[in-house]
Amino acid sequence: MGQIINGKKIADGIQEEIRAITAKLPYKPRLDAILVGNNPASSVYVSMKQKACIKAGFDSKIHMLPSKTTKKKLVQLISKLNLDNKVHGILLQLPLPSHLKAFDFLKHLSPLKDVDCLTPYNMGRLFSGYYDFAPCTPLGIIKLIKSTRINLDGKHAVVVGRSLLVGKPLSLLLLEENCTVTMCHSHTKNIFDLTKQADILVAALGKPLYISPHAISKKTIIIDVGINRLPNGLLVGDVDFKKVSKKAAWITPVPGGVGPMTIAMLLQNTLLAARIQNS
Repeated sequence: MGQIINGKKIADGIQEEIRAITAKLPYKPRLDAILVGNNPASSVYVSMKQKACIKAGFDSKIHMLPSKTTKKKLVQLISKLNLDNKVHGILLQLPLPSHLKAFDFLKHLSPLKDVDCLTPYNMGRLFSGYYDFAPCTPLGIIKLIKSTRINLDGKHAVVVGRSLLVGKPLSLLLLEENCTVTMCHSHTKNIFDLTKQADILVAALGKPLYISPHAISKKTIIIDVGINRLPNGLLVGDVDFKKVSKKAAWITPVPGGVGPMTIAMLLQNTLLAARIQNS
């Protein structure tokens, strides 16, 4: 039976540390979120992030805009928050309504307040290896892997999924840890031949129960980024946890794995942004 990586427990510890640091600051870090439209999942995520901020001792505000918001109005709001010295972090909740393209707005975010690390500037710094902020989910994944206390130097990491939010930036962070990285995606041939070679396997492709026991080895550390709801209402990951957990060396559950770490890293980035801006 594989050992469970308890993301919730690790995230709770990080958030407690952040709360203790915040209590000693002469100012309150503040994170403002922009929510455009009425996407139910986005509303839930933003609400969870705001509650986490308040618990950590931060100030937080949600700017709710109608789904028909124009490009001009959204850019104006972003520009206003960029100039507000009381706001240290800005979170533009994605996805946006179909008539608004994310890149058109992310490029307007101040890099100093880009706590999701989605601006072209911060992505470029991440690529170069000289960065302040890293995207929250990949950063949380690195901490989950390190919690196993396994030496990452030279390990073979296989990342299944090439999204801008997870797969691509995670590959860069793994390279920073001196891993050998293989990226797989929907066009990869003989994908399970590659996953079987993995010391570290990150599943981030959005296909429920895609990774089964025959796709891994007994040495594999498995990080499951997927969150999928089955027709019967059951929430599952991209990994068949029930079966794979009997073979893998380490594995994260869904829920309770990557999700809590993403929020913890958002708080960590916001605290860092506040300290940089007040240094």
